[in-house]
Amino acid sequence: MNLTKALGSVGGLTLASRVLGLVRDALFARYIGASFASDAFLIAFRLPNMFRALFAEGAFSAAFIPMFNRKSAEEGGSLHAAIGFAQDALSVLLLVLLVMTIVMELAAWPVTYLLSGGFNGASPEQFDFAVQLARFTFPYLLFISLVSLLGGILNSIHKFWVNAAAPILLNLTLIAALVFFHTADPLLTARNQAIAVTVAGALQLAWLAWACHQNGVGLKLRWPRLTPDVKKLLGLIWPAAAGAGAVQINLVISTALAASLLPEGSVSYIYYADRLNQLPLGLIGIGLGTVLLPTISKLLSAGQDAAAMDTQNRGLELALFFTLPATVALVVCGVPIIAALFQHGKFTSGDSIATAQALAAFSIGLPSYVLVKVLTPGFYARSDTRTPVRFATVSIAVNLILNLAFIVPLKHMGPPLATALSSTINVWFLYTTLRKRGHLIPDTRLRRRAVRLAGAAILMGAAMYLLNDQFTPYTTGPSITRWLAMAVLVATGGLVYATACFALRAYLPADLKMMLSRKSRDTKA
Repeated sequence: MNLTKALGSVGGLTLASRVLGLVRDALFARYIGASFASDAFLIAFRLPNMFRALFAEGAFSAAFIPMFNRKSAEEGGSLHAAIGFAQDALSVLLLVLLVMTIVMELAAWPVTYLLSGGFNGASPEQFDFAVQLARFTFPYLLFISLVSLLGGILNSIHKFWVNAAAPILLNLTLIAALVFFHTADPLLTARNQAIAVTVAGALQLAWLAWACHQNGVGLKLRWPRLTPDVKKLLGLIWPAAAGAGAVQINLVISTALAASLLPEGSVSYIYYADRLNQLPLGLIGIGLGTVLLPTISKLLSAGQDAAAMDTQNRGLELALFFTLPATVALVVCGVPIIAALFQHGKFTSGDSIATAQALAAFSIGLPSYVLVKVLTPGFYARSDTRTPVRFATVSIAVNLILNLAFIVPLKHMGPPLATALSSTINVWFLYTTLRKRGHLIPDTRLRRRAVRLAGAAILMGAAMYLLNDQFTPYTTGPSITRWLAMAVLVATGGLVYATACFALRAYLPADLKMMLSRKSRDTKA
């Protein structure tokens, strides 16, 4: 399998989803702004969104895909035993999810309080409204977890695009709710968004179920049985959830502290900043993680350890190629980008500045957020989900300490900065452990290019800093003008970065052509 082409397929659909996500956020800012209504919805959506990140993009796939592939390999590539295992997992998972959803609905009040700290100065009526929104969004947990199981099966048979397209349905549903069901009252608009979240989850599940049927994968519900394989799967999921989801858990902590200690609107500043920060993470980190895990696990199952290491080196190379310029761009050009996207309707210029400050703090850790997605498959492909959880636990503890230290003096910049620094510590532990075990040895090509890519990103940042003032006036004009200005700004940055890469010989045209045509060694085996 060609890693670059597979990433392009997943990344292209993820790009479409993220662009739609920006449209959704722009509409959200227009109709709801940065207020208690937006804070309440974002708190209600935080837990389901965390489960989406942990299960759909992390823990379940990390535990399920290697086991599914081994079952298939044991029968010479046949899916019969693997599908039987998936049916056992589905039967148990569905029961657990139903019970968990009922418990969450009953415990909505304390859960909302835990996630928000009761909000800062909210009235009892406002808090009750936030609890109501949480009850509307909680069923999404059930749907997205089942989506992750079906998506894991499709990823295992290299149907990556189907699962990558599912988030598009979420964004389209939320956009439709904003366009057709917004009102003059931001509270009612926020309520309609919360209902739309669960509707979107049902649509995503229907899409994945249809895709499985079209690819000859028919799953039947059985009476739940804790078979040895299911017990092993459950034992692997929870460590993987903490290991792959350290960033998400850190964001929950940051959001709760911001809601309880900072002024109204601070949760929204952090959310909008995180959404932009998540754009390159979604395009590169999630795409690479999705492709690398089944690829590395299959190579290791075939005894091709050298090919597995080469694949991970190329994954690291691609991660740095995309994240280093994105980091510099979001730090340097945060204000004009945010103004172009969000500064209209109920979202003010002061909101843009505050959000850009939070974005700069988040972006410092952008390479780390992506590298976690690239490095953890090196553990998961070997069925080691416990080592990453130990490092994630340290990362979460560091995040909490830094949050408490930063949140008062730095306000809405404190939680994002704590998240960035704690994620960097997590990456250091993952990287050094893989090196000590001999599972990851950076080759000469990776070491050479990493330094040159960093130099190219710095040159791009300097050029964009000088051009910032030229673009800023246009980013607050009419809609067409602001979007055009942002597009030209981004394109200019990309052109400067590409030129710097070629000038520093970080990448040459021949290298890019080879990447697009290169066949992975596992297809030759």
